[in-house]
Amino acid sequence: MGIVVLTMKASVIEMFLVLLATGIHSNKDMTKKIKRPKLTVPQINCDVKAGKIINPEFVVKCPAGCQDPKYHVYGTDIYASYSSVCGAAIHSGVLDNSGGKILVRKVAGQSGYKGSYSNGVQSLSLPRWRESFIVSEGKPQRGVTYPSALTYSSSKSPAAKTDEATKAYQKPPVPGTTAQPVTLTQVTGATATGAAHASLPKPSPSAGSTSSSLRPQPVGLRSGELDLWATSTYTSGQNSPHADPGEMDLWKPGSVLLDAGFVPKEELSTRALEPLSQGDPNCKIDLSFVIDGSSSIGKRRFRIQKQFLADVAQALDIGPAGPLMGIVQYGDNPSAQFNLRTHMNSRDLRTAIEKITQRGGLSNAGRAISFVTKNFFSKANGNRGSAPNVAVVIVDGWPTDKVEEASRFARESGINIFFITVEGATENEKQYVVEPNFSHKAVCRTNGFYSLNVQSWFSLHKTVQALVKRVCDTDRLACSKTCLNSADIGFVIDGSSSVGTGNFRTVLQFVANLSKEFEISDIDTRIGAVQYTYEQRLEFGFDDYNTKSDILNAIKRVGYWSGGTSTGAAINYALEQLFKKSKPNKRKLMILITDGRSYDDVRIPAMVAHHKGVITYAIGVAWAAQDELEVIATHPAKDHSFFVDEFDNLYKFVPKVIQNICTEFNSQPRN
Repeated sequence: MGIVVLTMKASVIEMFLVLLATGIHSNKDMTKKIKRPKLTVPQINCDVKAGKIINPEFVVKCPAGCQDPKYHVYGTDIYASYSSVCGAAIHSGVLDNSGGKILVRKVAGQSGYKGSYSNGVQSLSLPRWRESFIVSEGKPQRGVTYPSALTYSSSKSPAAKTDEATKAYQKPPVPGTTAQPVTLTQVTGATATGAAHASLPKPSPSAGSTSSSLRPQPVGLRSGELDLWATSTYTSGQNSPHADPGEMDLWKPGSVLLDAGFVPKEELSTRALEPLSQGDPNCKIDLSFVIDGSSSIGKRRFRIQKQFLADVAQALDIGPAGPLMGIVQYGDNPSAQFNLRTHMNSRDLRTAIEKITQRGGLSNAGRAISFVTKNFFSKANGNRGSAPNVAVVIVDGWPTDKVEEASRFARESGINIFFITVEGATENEKQYVVEPNFSHKAVCRTNGFYSLNVQSWFSLHKTVQALVKRVCDTDRLACSKTCLNSADIGFVIDGSSSVGTGNFRTVLQFVANLSKEFEISDIDTRIGAVQYTYEQRLEFGFDDYNTKSDILNAIKRVGYWSGGTSTGAAINYALEQLFKKSKPNKRKLMILITDGRSYDDVRIPAMVAHHKGVITYAIGVAWAAQDELEVIATHPAKDHSFFVDEFDNLYKFVPKVIQNICTEFNSQPRN
């Protein structure tokens, strides 16, 4: 009996083990059946921009070769959505040029994006953009489902291969035609037979009024954008009381759209949207328009003037890397409408111009020019220092005050004054003009380059291109301070017996060659010369000649003196006879040329010259003492002293001297 019981117990145990084993295998089979398919990673081209992809977070595969500079990237670490996705990945160091998988996450737009060079990619700066993204390694995060197909905002898919699981959004069909598919993304919860793409039919016109409809269409969306807006409402979450559960299963759970809860209108547009311009780099100027708001101009002409300003703003291509523009309006008194940094692109500037209202009063242009000189071109108002300062003054008829003195002060402060006179005084009216030939007195050149006379306000628009061409021609903006037009240069020339007649003519040719490099006039660079032996002689002063041809002729006429070498006394003489008469706003440069050691002490005179702000260049030839040259020269001596082995080689040092003068000038603060 006991044996039977044991046998039965053994049978029960055996049966239990069989059932258990069967259950385990069954479980494994079930597990195999419900195992989720491996994520398909979409591949994109190098030129695909993040802004063209609607998905807020996704994993993609980049091809090789995206380091090419033609794939533009904007920003550092956080990139504007106008950037190439793959280019940004290389710039950030997540990928190299061989390509690979990356994780992209959209974030809010930034007020500015700073360009930088990193990993072989030069990213660009951008003032602002509506949307940003960040890039990280393409490792999916636990619990997050990524789309196996991307949804694009354009009508043409930028997918890299035609056999990828990605389709482009198609423009909605007109009523009565077959609806085109919109890309949808498969997620967990879809049936095993569900496709990676599904079609969303275009909502019927009455759909918005039914209780089971989507959200009401946002104000401002064009009808052609409605399908994508409908797509965004599905994407923004599953908990909408009006959403159909069967449709929601097709969408990635937990998706959150940016900012307003749906894709920005700009991103949904089927037209590619360019970023705000950085400005024309070939026209980098700081520009002030000084406009006439006097009562005499009238409302109609004032509107014409504003339209002219708007047209100029558009033609200039305003931007931080190009021209910047502000406006001052004058009547009885001037007032800044906005400064250089207020509006950083042509579009915003045109909008601001439209809002300007007329001041009224007299036409005190001179007072306005003084205001611009003293207040407008400051660092606080956006003056960049590295760009020429330009002021364009518009006058209806003639000013009611004088402009000559104010304009001269402006020019000497480095401002290029342009005058536009509209409907100038007739012969009968000239008796009422406060200052005859006021426009010629205001500008630094009377060759017509800086002044425009317009017969009628109704033809003002014809001058837009001519004016833009002139203000952008920075090589001809002679009124701005540069290293070549803002100095008083005094040559101190050794005429001692050791030089000799032939070598002295070579020295004069060297002086002429240097002088040719400068812009010479009474308000630009001025030239003077002293010759010395034991004694000193003023050959010509700063005020004697104000054209380049006159200066060159004066240099030719200098006669060789012959005698001893008292260089210290010559320096003192030049300080008294030349530089004491230098203008306060001029850089004072002394260029001393000698062929031997001085008979007198040079240390104290050189120290006095340095103390008085005279920048001294010492050029020694043949037997000149190099230690003495270094004492005479301004510190650092290596940049201000030169030694030439023989007179015939002097000409070779002209470029080096000019380069050092300009390098020193450009290293100093401007205006």
